Amino acid sequence: MTTSRRPARRRALRRLPLNAAATLTVAVSLFPVYWMVATAFKPSRDIQSYAPRLIPREWTLDHFRTAVRADGFAQFWRNSVLVTLGTVLLALIVALGAAYAVARLRWRGRRQFMLAVFIAQMAPWESLIIPIYIISRDTDMLDRLPTLTLVYFMITLPFTVVVLRGFIAGIPPELEEAAQVDGCTRLGAFRRIAFPLLAPGLMATSLFGFITAWNEFTYANFLIIKQQDSRTLPVWLSSFQTTFGTDWGATMAAATLFALPALIVFLALQRHVTSGLTAGGVKG
Repeated sequence: MTTSRRPARRRALRRLPLNAAATLTVAVSLFPVYWMVATAFKPSRDIQSYAPRLIPREWTLDHFRTAVRADGFAQFWRNSVLVTLGTVLLALIVALGAAYAVARLRWRGRRQFMLAVFIAQMAPWESLIIPIYIISRDTDMLDRLPTLTLVYFMITLPFTVVVLRGFIAGIPPELEEAAQVDGCTRLGAFRRIAFPLLAPGLMATSLFGFITAWNEFTYANFLIIKQQDSRTLPVWLSSFQTTFGTDWGATMAAATLFALPALIVFLALQRHVTSGLTAGGVKG
């Protein structure tokens, strides 16, 4: 008994620094989020106190009422939802067709196409701001929500193609061939056999596209200049002020409400995210 416990203790001691480092990393990463949420529930006098408290002595919902009733909150929330959902749907539809063509069909230039997709994935988004702005200006597409949707679609498309291509390549083609022998068309075989097996990949790419489009600030700030009603929630949040200046409690409450949809979507899809990313990254 004693000799068998010693290796387990040694392994536990070896893992102790790693566990401590992981705990410290999580604490440092989550503390700003906790402070944001805690500040949203604090009364104004506690926020402006010289002796800040980690745990609020009193809890209030006044800041949330102020944020929700602020001018433009509902409009900008609607804009963000429309742009985000449009981005996710467009990316899934186009990437699904492209990934299927790369994984299942044999055509000249297939490898070069995937190389171009990887290069597009590696390109920094910030380097494209000026050319996208010039193109939008010259085509009279500034200050429009469809422009933001197309830009976010362009940003999320390469990642979606790569992940879905790995998933489709991991599905045995014999399953679809058997369905075609039974009378299904190629499209029908894909819809009945392969598509249900793509659920983890679709969930993972949907989450990536949702978070990217929901949180993006730079393009929304540069492409929506004159039409204030067409701005999204991150831009509104960056300039959120009341008649008395910056209300930190209301600002933190608005930031908390802004983070909730992404958190809810992540919790709803978390079971599929890990398997979707790993399987799509190593198969094919």
